[in-house]
Amino acid sequence: MVTYIGRFAPSPTGPLHRGSVVAAAASYLDARAHDGRWQLRIEDLDTGRCDPDVARTMINTLAQLGMQADEPVYWQSRRQSTYQQAFQSLSAAGLVYGCACTRAQVRRHAPRPGVYAGTCRSGLSDGRVARCSRVRIDQLEDRFIDRLAGPQHSLQGRDYGDPVVLRADGSYAYVLAGAVDDAECGITDVVRGDDLLPTTATQRCLLTLLGLPTPRYAHVPVVRGADGRKLSKQNHAPAIDPMQPIETIRAAFRALGLPETITAAREAKTLPELWQAGVIAWRERLSQLNSHRS
Repeated sequence: MVTYIGRFAPSPTGPLHRGSVVAAAASYLDARAHDGRWQLRIEDLDTGRCDPDVARTMINTLAQLGMQADEPVYWQSRRQSTYQQAFQSLSAAGLVYGCACTRAQVRRHAPRPGVYAGTCRSGLSDGRVARCSRVRIDQLEDRFIDRLAGPQHSLQGRDYGDPVVLRADGSYAYVLAGAVDDAECGITDVVRGDDLLPTTATQRCLLTLLGLPTPRYAHVPVVRGADGRKLSKQNHAPAIDPMQPIETIRAAFRALGLPETITAAREAKTLPELWQAGVIAWRERLSQLNSHRS
């Protein structure tokens, strides 16, 4: 019986770069280290920015790097009814409200960057028209143990507010769709970059409101460029070369801090041998983390 299901969920807005490969490798290593299954989910809800050809290239590139999903690929664009059902459930519970704030207004009134101040919580004033829909989150705090980053404690109004769940263009927001997918697809463990750590409390709160299970979380440090900025498509991070799979995966292992001293990894001549060595190293790291916390 499979007790572990992990996933990698890229957005096809540009080719895979070194940072995204590191995140993919971390999730893949964790799944294999737990003898679990690994899903691939294409987060293509933003039809204006997502490209189906880029998505197909991503899937092929991951396979060339030795990361092949154990199940058919999930496409968010084909799961609209699932998100609609979740939205309707929240709406029926009286938790959804319209928000007329522009992005500039949200930034101006935010108690902290990215945290909504609740300006439209009590209703829209005369003449204001809703641009999007938000969910009221009254949960005062959220606590969980991140498997890699350690104990997390978030406060409502300081670290999270009421999230947008239905955007101005009529598409469902990542924070809702991603959380619902994790629950509906049976994901037990989410392993991803720590740039997404701030959204985790919000997703956990949404899952609680929906009566859905919350997965375990493990956040790895994001890869940064020479200028200190996170490698991303927005920052024009160069695409990786899938024709150099062993070199690419070795670099990902180094970025994840896996010890170079592992003889098997140094001497691996094939991609399967390299992944096997990486899984052993990942298991050792998890064992060391658990021993330090016990």
